[in-house]
Amino acid sequence: MNAEIISIGSEHLLGEIIDTDAPYLAKRLQEMGIEVEREITIGDDEEAIASSLEEALRRVRIVVTIGGLGPTPDDITKKVIAQVAEEQLVLNEEILSEIEKKFEEEKRSMPPDNIRQAFLPRDSHPLKNRVGIAPGFILETRNRLIVALPGPYNELVPMFEEEAIPYLKERFKAKEVIKSFTLRTTGLPESKVAEELEDIMKKSKNPIVSLLAHEDIVDIRLVARAEDEKTGEKLNAEMEKRIRERLGNYIFGTGKQTLEEVIGYLLYMRKRTIAVAESCTGGLISHRLTNVPGSSHYFLGSIVAYSDRMKRDRLGVKKATLEKQGAVSEKVACEMAKGIRRIAGSDFGLGITGIAGPTGATEEKPIGLVYIALAYKDRVETKEFRFRGERGMIKAKAANAALDMVRRDLLR
Repeated sequence: MNAEIISIGSEHLLGEIIDTDAPYLAKRLQEMGIEVEREITIGDDEEAIASSLEEALRRVRIVVTIGGLGPTPDDITKKVIAQVAEEQLVLNEEILSEIEKKFEEEKRSMPPDNIRQAFLPRDSHPLKNRVGIAPGFILETRNRLIVALPGPYNELVPMFEEEAIPYLKERFKAKEVIKSFTLRTTGLPESKVAEELEDIMKKSKNPIVSLLAHEDIVDIRLVARAEDEKTGEKLNAEMEKRIRERLGNYIFGTGKQTLEEVIGYLLYMRKRTIAVAESCTGGLISHRLTNVPGSSHYFLGSIVAYSDRMKRDRLGVKKATLEKQGAVSEKVACEMAKGIRRIAGSDFGLGITGIAGPTGATEEKPIGLVYIALAYKDRVETKEFRFRGERGMIKAKAANAALDMVRRDLLR
């Protein structure tokens, strides 16, 4: 089973939107045992759409189109699909009734152009749109399937999950299942993770092992093929064990777990609390910690001390330390961590200071220099980091490193 995804819309080619639909569909199709062989993006041009459909129908069993199902003149996907499949567009009374009902519920009169959306290829299977107006459809032609979906992500996802997937599962009984599993790592660059797992990645064909890096997180994705789910899960579990033996505590979670969720769980289970003193990250660490529901059980508060005066007056950083060491220094980070722990009465005090850029650097203290300190009882651990990237990237990497310091300390 194979498929091709065609994203339609000139706005994609103009860089006006970021395509989140195609990656979602590729992942879901793969999980169903359907290999996505190609993804392409084309503008609102009849000839281009028709040519792309013809080519795709020669290559794959399933063609998924995204967008172009609206009521405006440039929404031509449905028209072109009907032409390629040599089908007539006919009024679907049930779909029209649903569209009219949605306008009535919103107490709006329905523009005449919206009637066009109720016209579907004669032999197509309608896909209802629970969220929006435009219906989708599945059309069989030349022993191939065309799945037409709307462009808005919040409409496409429920339509595909609730309408298209059940149809496809019934239509194509999979001979095998595909089970995916993700291990999440931090603290190692992608190149180092690849080096550590090089032999495994080359030799293992089932499951396939691949890497995906973003900021300072490297995901290790396992994809196993098997006759049934239990066998697929067993294959992934055996590979997970091998990878954990290689990478140890660099692995912080699985699936979509975040560092802040893992830290929150550890703090809660160990009955520990934390407070944060931030400078270069500007509250980003606190924001991430409080993104976790129930964080009030362990997160006591924070101070964003950007200026030297705030560091002195609010956190108790010594004037002499600031003058001698500078605001971006190991000693200042240490005093920030101890200061916030004292003020909040928390078990852990986390302090961070650095130069996010693009200004403020010197030859001795370049952009990306960050000091992080973690105070607990009568000890303070400090670390120096040198991050690369733009201002936002440096802040994100610094926050990640700080959270990882807390995680590793909790695992002691």
